[in-house]
Amino acid sequence: MSKKSVSVPRKGRALRKARPIPKGRQVNFKTLEEIRALLGESPRQADLLIEFLHQIQDAYHHISAAHIAALASELKLSQTQVYEVATFYHHFDVTKEDESPPPPLTVRVCDSVTCEMWGAKTLIAELEAVLGEGVRVQKVPCVGRCDQAPVAVVGMHSIGRASVDKVTAAVAADDRSPDQSPSLSYAEYCQQGGYQLWRDCMAGHRDPEFIISMLEESGLRGLGGAGFPAGRKWRIVRQQPAPRLMAVNIDEGEPGTFKDRYYLERDPHRFLEGTFIAAWAVGIDEIFLYLRDEYAGCRQLLERELALVRANPPCQLPQLHLLGGGGLVCTPCEVKTMFKEPLMRV
Repeated sequence: MSKKSVSVPRKGRALRKARPIPKGRQVNFKTLEEIRALLGESPRQADLLIEFLHQIQDAYHHISAAHIAALASELKLSQTQVYEVATFYHHFDVTKEDESPPPPLTVRVCDSVTCEMWGAKTLIAELEAVLGEGVRVQKVPCVGRCDQAPVAVVGMHSIGRASVDKVTAAVAADDRSPDQSPSLSYAEYCQQGGYQLWRDCMAGHRDPEFIISMLEESGLRGLGGAGFPAGRKWRIVRQQPAPRLMAVNIDEGEPGTFKDRYYLERDPHRFLEGTFIAAWAVGIDEIFLYLRDEYAGCRQLLERELALVRANPPCQLPQLHLLGGGGLVCTPCEVKTMFKEPLMRV
């Protein structure tokens, strides 16, 4: 009868003990309940990570290590994944266990090329001296308002042609809400013939080939750097197997680019109708509108006008998601590419 083999630990090496708790930062159950209450009935989807981080930042004015652990647990992501996304963007104030939260109010001043030329450096120095320790003054990249340089942002309230007097007045009044520009309403747009072309498309009075050919003949090209013909892009995506997705990038992070914001703030429904027509012509199943954080006013405007369209739609609406973020590098829309679905970015 053979003897049973017995494993003997090497000389000088102690036996490993079983770890009583998982490795890494542990989830604080009180914080977890706070996160669950904050997220409410929202689906726990990984592509909503940035949206959830914004909710935490807005509610607590910072994102603690405990918040990151709880959110990671709720989304079934690693804490590293949540931390890396949160620390990528300057809008999220991530604090470690031994760090104090930042002041509840932050004044962000753009120090990119255009604002620098119009005195941003001097403005930053003067604000740091005047506002004191109770308010944080933070230098940030281009905020998409180069036509109003220099620009300061108090909370979410943008101040164009910013001066020390304007900023201190906004701080004293606790004016943090996004600013709104006069825009063409849903009713006004419809009175001027708006959404009629989309109605004609959906009713069969136009066909996709007509729309795509017209776009090709126009010579319209994308402005993302490659100058790719828009009509050709539409045709290529339409030829791909379904399901198809559309990501509309409204980021504008380079100095001198503010056309999308300027246009959206004044005529949002022309943009929405064009988006719906593009989705119909290409055969899009879902639309993702991506707005940078600095365009909080645009987001509020689109949320309000989309609610009106959904309450009284001109015709059947495609699925549309309005998402925010902090930069083109890691948009929630791009998470969808993991599923290998054809994606049209415009």
